[in-house]
Amino acid sequence: MTAAAAAGTAGTAGHGPLAGVRVVELAGIGPGPFAAMLLADLGADVVRVDRPNGGSLAIDPACDITNRNKRSVIVDLKAADGAERVLALAERADILVEGFRPGVAERLGIGPEACHARNPGLVYGRMTGWGQDGPLAPRAGHDIAYIAVTGTLGMIGAPDEPPAVPANLVGDYAGGSLYLVVGVLAALHHARATGAGQVVDAAIVDGTAHLSSMIHGMLAAGGWQDRRGANLLDGGCPYYGTYETADGGYMAVGALEGQFYDEFTELLGLGEYASARKDLSRWGELREAVAARFKARTREEWTAVFDGSDACVAPVLSLREAPHHPHLAARGTFTDHGGITQPAPAPRFSATPTTVRGGPALPGTGTADVARDWDVPDLLEDIPELKGTPEPMGAPEPKGTPA
Repeated sequence: MTAAAAAGTAGTAGHGPLAGVRVVELAGIGPGPFAAMLLADLGADVVRVDRPNGGSLAIDPACDITNRNKRSVIVDLKAADGAERVLALAERADILVEGFRPGVAERLGIGPEACHARNPGLVYGRMTGWGQDGPLAPRAGHDIAYIAVTGTLGMIGAPDEPPAVPANLVGDYAGGSLYLVVGVLAALHHARATGAGQVVDAAIVDGTAHLSSMIHGMLAAGGWQDRRGANLLDGGCPYYGTYETADGGYMAVGALEGQFYDEFTELLGLGEYASARKDLSRWGELREAVAARFKARTREEWTAVFDGSDACVAPVLSLREAPHHPHLAARGTFTDHGGITQPAPAPRFSATPTTVRGGPALPGTGTADVARDWDVPDLLEDIPELKGTPEPMGAPEPKGTPA
């Protein structure tokens, strides 16, 4: 990147370890936008290329926080000059992120070959569920199907019930977005050392399978049974699971190690079960005793009992309750910006702190600024009428603790 380009980008991206890095995000839903949000949270100048007439989540764009810290332009990729406008952005970018089905970007004229012809150092990140090749590559899918075939979904839930659905956190975001971000940043490091860009194929099936590496090791060693609810970490262990309280709440227990288990049983008033920790023949009896004890008091009462202990017990909170937990509130794990309570950027950096610099980028509202800062004047042609004014990227930091 030229010094002039870096200066222009820094003026819009703000703080963070990725200040000066330019990212083009081709609009999609799910893991691609979340990955681009993470890059934006880390300080990158992320320009989201939205389609005319939307195509994002069926929620108010002003509430879609996966588009925070970004700027948006609108490009009709099916128009005669649509591909050229994207290629002009790619020519000035360090990273491009897309989540089309395999072959679609190529048909639109904005695939890796076309982009690398204009910018050989570009890191081209591809986010899909099935990957760029394999029998299912051209097929549609969602998180639940991707984690199903990897064996991950089958590990979650009670043994006598269907597998429990972990929202779309395990596949889309853990196995997808986070692996894409790791991949494009590793490729960016390589590109800056060699001048050569490359394609990063981030498939949710690959990332989710990779997440289960430790479990596969335990399975090979005979320390994991290939069925639900029968193992140390899947709810099969009576001192690693959740229990209902008198008021219908739940407490989470993770007292795995001996010293933590001893403190757990003592505070629970079940000292007579101290020797049951390693006796699998008593696990059923232990589970019933623990369940009965938790049902005797409310969640708030049990939270007070275990407060300040090393018993590894915590209340199970809802999404609305979580920001008010004393520890999370003290750390500023959640922040308020534009009237929306949301997770603050993570992780945290001592020298290059990050923050929520701007609210969700409304479609097309960053066009004029991007056209100027990235020197792509063609973006200014045929700008559609837009409602609302986005918060400028250089706005003051919101109230709360920066990550």
